[in-house]
This record gives sequence, structure tokens and C-alpha cells, in this order.
Amino acid sequence: MNIIIKQIELIDRVDQLIRLQATGSPDDLAYRLGVSKTKLYRIINTMKSLNAPIKYDITVQSFVYAEAVGFTFGFYPKHQKYRKLDPFVS
Repeated sequence: MNIIIKQIELIDRVDQLIRLQATGSPDDLAYRLGVSKTKLYRIINTMKSLNAPIKYDITVQSFVYAEAVGFTFGFYPKHQKYRKLDPFVS
């Protein structure tokens, strides 16, 4: 079970970095995440299979989304669409 959670956490981190256009090169991103370049591409391919429109933009040297998308994973009360983040909780 921990493997699934770790995979989701990696996807979430990659998603954050893509949104910031701060992934850097594939080598830089793999190093930052502490994974091999092969594992990085497996993560990106998994995200693409979940319909993430990821591409690499050489002008900003970062992975980017070709269109605006959102990523959410977890269980929330039915009346709550998205997880509310409290910026004061560390």
C-alpha cells in the first residue's frame, strides 16, 4: 500500500512543479525528486495515461501543461468538491 501512496505523492509533487513551470530538465527533475530518469518518465507516462496534457517546453526548460487541468486525489465529504487547504497549518 505504501508504494501506491508514494507514487501518488510523486505525481502530486510533479504536478506542483509543472504548474510553477519549475521542473527544469528531465535530469534536474529526476535529481530533485530523488528518482532515476527512467522512473521519472514512468511517472510522467502514468500522468499522461490519466489525461494530463504534459509536454516539455524548451523555451522555459520545463515540463508544462498544454491546457489548464487539475489534480486531486483522496476522499472528501460529498458536499465538498475539493480539499480546502489551510495556509496556517504546517
